[in-house]
Amino acid sequence: MAGKRITIFPLPGAVLYPGLRLPLHIFEPRYRAMITDSLARDRKIGMIQPQRAMEGAPLFAIGCLGRIEEVEALPDGRFNIVLLGEARFRILDELDVATPFRQVEAELLEEPEGESLAPVERALFEREARRFANAQGYQVDWESLARLDDETLINGAAQIVPFDAAAKQALLEAPDLASRCELMVQLFQFFSRRDGDDDGATLQ
Repeated sequence: MAGKRITIFPLPGAVLYPGLRLPLHIFEPRYRAMITDSLARDRKIGMIQPQRAMEGAPLFAIGCLGRIEEVEALPDGRFNIVLLGEARFRILDELDVATPFRQVEAELLEEPEGESLAPVERALFEREARRFANAQGYQVDWESLARLDDETLINGAAQIVPFDAAAKQALLEAPDLASRCELMVQLFQFFSRRDGDDDGATLQ
């Protein structure tokens, strides 16, 4: 597959999935320039996590291309935008560019179509999600979640769960919905067990 040039927004802890939306507030001058450039071209931005929270840090290999679906330009030059996820991508190379924002050559990943979970997989996910939410003291509208299709439920949860960057990246890189669901169940169990342990795992 031929490489595609993608403008990227490296942001720790922020992941996007195909078909889901991500609201962002853009305030740094270089990323305001990124939005202006994107709006003038194809309205596309690649969301990807850096491996460390530092300037110019290496990037994880996989991110998600999003299209600017909504934009609010504020009087002081900042933007409020909503990205709609289109496709995951894998970085092939980071490009040497003169722009203040980073760009990569990447290949778009084909996603499995019509994915669904076995009833036992969904039941296990919902059970462990409830335990995790209760352990963390989160208020969740479980009735609304029960009405979601499998893909929206699993990917939506993976996008917003307060796990650390490495865990979120592992979820994004899962090859299919069943694998992502299984990993989330393991993470729910792990973080619930370590809750309250000073030497335990790190939540966002």
